[in-house]
Amino acid sequence: MSEKNVVEFSEEKEKQVASQLPKPCSYHILVALPKQDEKTDGGIYITDDVREREETASITAMVMALGPDCYVETPQRKFPSGAYCKEGDFIVMRSYSGTRLEVKGEKFRLITDDVPQAVVTDPRGVIRALALDREMPKNYRTIFLKKKILPTLRSL
Repeated sequence: MSEKNVVEFSEEKEKQVASQLPKPCSYHILVALPKQDEKTDGGIYITDDVREREETASITAMVMALGPDCYVETPQRKFPSGAYCKEGDFIVMRSYSGTRLEVKGEKFRLITDDVPQAVVTDPRGVIRALALDREMPKNYRTIFLKKKILPTLRSL
């Protein structure tokens, strides 16, 4: 992702969006999703459909707000190393996590406090890897496994 993907609002739009953002309840976290590029590094324009799909499957987000019960230890919920993230952190999460919502054209998600899997300092270099079963030709999985993974496993 390029530097222009960092979400920047005008002061007026920022106030409008902030006034309509939901306040997370209980152990939920409100995260903002990054904007997708309109064209590739090579200059090819990306269709709206593909950008929408990539936004939906996004694995990075910025923590906007934490609910009051986030990372509170109870007998059923333990966080031995403390909170996974805090407001302002960029996180890595699984694709399609949480409840998707849109406020004034900006995409957000409500996720639970156990969804963040990593904290990153710069999300622009983190992209979703393609799934072998869905994104590749059917025979590629077999070729990939035979030529790439199995020889690597045998050498261990």
